[in-house]
Amino acid sequence: MIAAGADLKIYIATRPIDFRCGHDGLAAKVQEMLRLDPFSGAAFVFRSKRADRIKILVWDRTGLVLVHKRLEGCKFVWPTIADGVMRISPAMFAALFEGLDWRLVRPEEARRPQAAG
Repeated sequence: MIAAGADLKIYIATRPIDFRCGHDGLAAKVQEMLRLDPFSGAAFVFRSKRADRIKILVWDRTGLVLVHKRLEGCKFVWPTIADGVMRISPAMFAALFEGLDWRLVRPEEARRPQAAG
């Protein structure tokens, strides 16, 4: 399954796609639209036109994993529709997947210690 660890790269396609696409169709979109490698182990997130559905494609080293989620009664928060792709952090992805506003997720700044120990 998809383990959103700190080292997982997560990319969002900013333009809605035809949600009839399956594993192979989405892998082709990753290559053609996003100019990325669908077999890199990164997670690729796609949105529907109505913004209430999400598809996530990941290569887990044994096959392509496709996750499809539909929110009931609300919509996912998406970046502005434009051509291209954007990268988000695993924490932002977790918020997006829960239907929360991922744009409000900000990392805390770690303060450099003054002395060791």
